[in-house]
Amino acid sequence: MRRINAGIIGFGTVGTGVVKLLTESRELISSRIGADLCLKYVADLDIKKDRGVTLDQGVLITDAEKVVSDPEIDIVVELIGGETIAKKLMLKAIENGKHVVTANKALLASSGSEIFAAARKYNVDLGFEASVAGCIPIIKSIKESLAANRIHSVSGILNGTCNYILSKITSEGTSFAVALKNAQENGYAEADPTLDIEGFDAAHKLAIITALAYGMTINLDDIYVEGISGIALEDIRYAEQLGYRVKLLAISKHVGEGIEARVHPTMIPFDNLFASVNDSVNAINVKGDAVGDMFFVGRGAGMMPTASAVVSDMIDISRNILSCTSQRVPLLSYRDENIKTIPVVPMDEIWSRYYFRFTVVDRPGVLSTISGILGNSGISIKSVQQTEEKKEGPVPIVMVSGPAREADVKKAIANINTLSITDGNAIVIRIGEDVSH
Repeated sequence: MRRINAGIIGFGTVGTGVVKLLTESRELISSRIGADLCLKYVADLDIKKDRGVTLDQGVLITDAEKVVSDPEIDIVVELIGGETIAKKLMLKAIENGKHVVTANKALLASSGSEIFAAARKYNVDLGFEASVAGCIPIIKSIKESLAANRIHSVSGILNGTCNYILSKITSEGTSFAVALKNAQENGYAEADPTLDIEGFDAAHKLAIITALAYGMTINLDDIYVEGISGIALEDIRYAEQLGYRVKLLAISKHVGEGIEARVHPTMIPFDNLFASVNDSVNAINVKGDAVGDMFFVGRGAGMMPTASAVVSDMIDISRNILSCTSQRVPLLSYRDENIKTIPVVPMDEIWSRYYFRFTVVDRPGVLSTISGILGNSGISIKSVQQTEEKKEGPVPIVMVSGPAREADVKKAIANINTLSITDGNAIVIRIGEDVSH
């Protein structure tokens, strides 16, 4: 049986999962490929730590350069993350004619154009299924299963950390700080959770999906990003009273000659499938002209779910090697000459419905003053909710708007925040329902 050699760079959580799958499912994988997919090297700076897996003598090394340079290596799996050393090693592997598999969404979102161009130049495959939504086969689905569809929109819960935190606050009534600490203790959040809770991780994934869906260059810089650190238990409770759940949603839509691409907290109606996706689970909705709506749900992170996606790419590439072919499926779904630069619609031009929470002094005329400013900006109010509880000090007023333009909302809220009747800045959350205007 033919032998296909692979080398892994990075023996952390996902790297350990990949080694487990390749060793424990070796016969299964061989029976599906028709070749022996073997680990020649696993490179990591720490070769003393016990990962709970056994490797043959000489497989575990500290020299990553050896993995990308060895002429016997067919596939290099990059799992160290980051955007510096990982990029250097990945490009060197490609230049040496190695096929590459990666889970590095940050690198692909920021430097994808350079990396994909190198892969095309040297005619090698680049697998990156694990870079978006863990084990959910969204990249393969867009590139292959939905290839006959014009994609109208892709939206999703793409960050398990944020979904876990929001689910905890919703179900247990905990504060954001307590939910975040719990996420860290359970391994769902890093010691520095900024990339997750401020929405950047989801934006990296959205940049990749958007490029695949619409045949455009990867464009991270123009994606609007807003995280969940400003979401309070109070807003989640009001959302429930109004019939909504709060989720961090990544949204991409083809509108006219442009693309909407944004990540922000969103109120989702109870009857929307996203509303029932909880804990660290990811979910993605793709709307195509032929298939309509397709909903994908699965584990968006974790050792074995992510490893499953990595090994899936390794198997696909192995089949291509056996067939003496590469890039049978275009790397970015469309053929290179058909990839365009499509403008991203400025956030100020987005239309949505909005949830507002104002903290105001409790006296007559406050509501009419706020409503007047909103009305003068063309923002209609569909419902108003005031607390009936008698208490000293400022009180909350909750409003839900009709369809409004983002720029008009920002202007109105900025004016309201300057009023002497308000105590602190207003809370604004977009409502996730299709808006026609």
